[in-house]
Amino acid sequence: MTSPLAERVKVIGFDVFGTVVDWHTSISREIEAIAPEVDGGAFALAWRAGYWPAFARVRRGETGWVKLDALHRIILDELLPRFGLQRLDEAAREHLNRAWHRLDPWPDAVAGLTRLKRRYVICPLSNGNIGLLTNMAKRAGLPWDLILSAEVFRHYKPDPEAYLGLPGVFDLQPGEAMLVATHQKDLAGAQACGLATAFVERPLEMGPGAAKDDARDPRFDMHATDFLDLADQLGC
Repeated sequence: MTSPLAERVKVIGFDVFGTVVDWHTSISREIEAIAPEVDGGAFALAWRAGYWPAFARVRRGETGWVKLDALHRIILDELLPRFGLQRLDEAAREHLNRAWHRLDPWPDAVAGLTRLKRRYVICPLSNGNIGLLTNMAKRAGLPWDLILSAEVFRHYKPDPEAYLGLPGVFDLQPGEAMLVATHQKDLAGAQACGLATAFVERPLEMGPGAAKDDARDPRFDMHATDFLDLADQLGC
């Protein structure tokens, strides 16, 4: 017997970076392939650390709308000299910037999404741009029903317009949509907009040995160890 929540939800949106794909390992591998002398893990963390300040500038209106690919490139160009990599030419920089299109999924991701898709419409609800998310899905075999992105709504999470865009696309009430994420702030933003929420543990998101709080938070509707566990709980 399925729960009332499982019956109510019609569409599930997924945070992607960290929740569906392992950005830290993937980016570390890419930078070390170009520059073996660089600590790839440290580079990956530094690149990711520029993510939210860049979004904040867009959200405050300090710049016009900018796709994530462009933000990633701005952060990368600022970051390279810190790691002694200012020598990289344009072709190398562009190849490295597109590493975010080539992120590997977590081991449970494809199988879990495939099970969830049997019952629900599933899609990313990510700050990644459409081209990035499409290329990532094609390479990794992510079985999305469609691609939803902040680019569609011209608002980055945690703006309400991004969260409410998910049920809005399908003419649903907010509570008929769910966000799945491994980031509590992301889920809190969705919950404030009336969406159902599911936290998924990803203890290695920031790399081996890095602290990440995956403790159960009673604010959220569901807590799962991975996508297979989430599928079990939703009766898929």
